[in-house]
Amino acid sequence: MKSPNKRLIGMMMAIAFILCIPLIAMQFTNEVNWTLSDFVMMGILLISTGLLVELVLRKVTKIQHRIILCALLIFGLFIVWAELAVGIFGTPFAGN
Repeated sequence: MKSPNKRLIGMMMAIAFILCIPLIAMQFTNEVNWTLSDFVMMGILLISTGLLVELVLRKVTKIQHRIILCALLIFGLFIVWAELAVGIFGTPFAGN
């Protein structure tokens, strides 16, 4: 089993990699047009979700509870991301 610190470092490296994808895509196409605030917001979303998942993995002992809580956190990330990107619920935070 990985030590918690290695898992946390791996998670942060994955977040950096995920944020590099739109940055690289912006160099090749005009279809991807992120601003600094887009990168900051996605970074905050990914880091907060990653840290909450790490907290669940450290504190929750039952495997079934871990899976359910982590799945809910990831589902929440996707819902917030979709709302900010395309406004599926029409809140004032929507991107359009």
